[in-house]
Amino acid sequence: MLDQNTTAQLKTLLERLEGPIELVATIDASDKSAKIKELVEEIAALSDLVTARFDGTNKRTPSFGVAKAGEQPRVFFAGLPMGHEFTSLILALLQTSGYAPKVSAEVLESIKGLGIKSDFDVFVSLSCHNCPDVVQALNLIAIYNPGTTATMIDGAFFQEEVEERKIMAVPMVFQDNEHIGQGRMTLEEIIAKLDTDSAAKDAEKLNAKEAFDVLIVGGGPAGNTSAIYAARKGIRTGIVAERMGGQVMDTMDIENFTSVQKTQGPKFAAEMEAHVREYGVDIMNLQRVSDIKGADETENGLVEVTLENGAKLESKTVILSTGARWREMNVPGEQEYKTRGVAYCPHCDGPLFKGKRVAVIGGGNSGVEAAIDLAGIVEHV
Repeated sequence: MLDQNTTAQLKTLLERLEGPIELVATIDASDKSAKIKELVEEIAALSDLVTARFDGTNKRTPSFGVAKAGEQPRVFFAGLPMGHEFTSLILALLQTSGYAPKVSAEVLESIKGLGIKSDFDVFVSLSCHNCPDVVQALNLIAIYNPGTTATMIDGAFFQEEVEERKIMAVPMVFQDNEHIGQGRMTLEEIIAKLDTDSAAKDAEKLNAKEAFDVLIVGGGPAGNTSAIYAARKGIRTGIVAERMGGQVMDTMDIENFTSVQKTQGPKFAAEMEAHVREYGVDIMNLQRVSDIKGADETENGLVEVTLENGAKLESKTVILSTGARWREMNVPGEQEYKTRGVAYCPHCDGPLFKGKRVAVIGGGNSGVEAAIDLAGIVEHV
């Protein structure tokens, strides 16, 4: 199942395990189960701290769970976590053993403070570059919330369930069988969705902030660049963004950024944010602006920025860098059928349309690339 190079890398990574773990597989006599069994056995053979069992009772067959020795699994993989999801598997192994996740202390406390007991299902395709972030976020939530489980479901392994739930976009997330979201979501976004008091908590913190010299609205490349330029001048700078990285987060390959021959959107966005943080910029992520009052409209002569959660920020200057979004047609049914037949990423969602007739709207380079990609998957474009 694993090639020689991958096996060597995984063996090295498993040396970081903090304690013994178990892989608990639920299998039958099918070919898919044989592949799951092979993968589980190969992983277990790479470390004395990993044992394999094949007496699992998960409701999805085949699948396997990851658990601390002596405990019940909370993280499950219903399918083969290869391709983009291989990193999700590695992190699940390490973090289940007690290996500290690479998140801030504040975020980790927010995860532990959720105090939820739920079963999360996230449907993925192995070609989806947006899916791993969601899988890894839910796995982390399950690891730090006893009584909670997170299951990655490969749509190719469970096509009947995909058809039954009418899943036509990935990642798609369910909490206790109720649909709660789809598309790329960061760990912070998922925490905010699950924490019912998060908006009030955020508003209280934001209202307490002192006025900025420069406040940038938007967290894409333009907003981040503006923040760096301002902060380097030694002035108090803040960014308020609905999503740090902006639409770059939805871009797989970037090949036209001078001096960088090729990178991936999420990697580029993370490096931008890290660069901005080096200058002490106050980043207020997951915040949407609802209103702006100019300096001539306020009593103190400062620009007032109101957020959707009710918080108000003040600044001497505001820079608007609101960026771009997926192009929409604004036709009847488009919003209602998003993720139910209307999709925006042929790489992520294309495999879900296997055998179907699809239409690509758009004749530019993106439209042509989408048509070519889909032609090898679907019945007709």
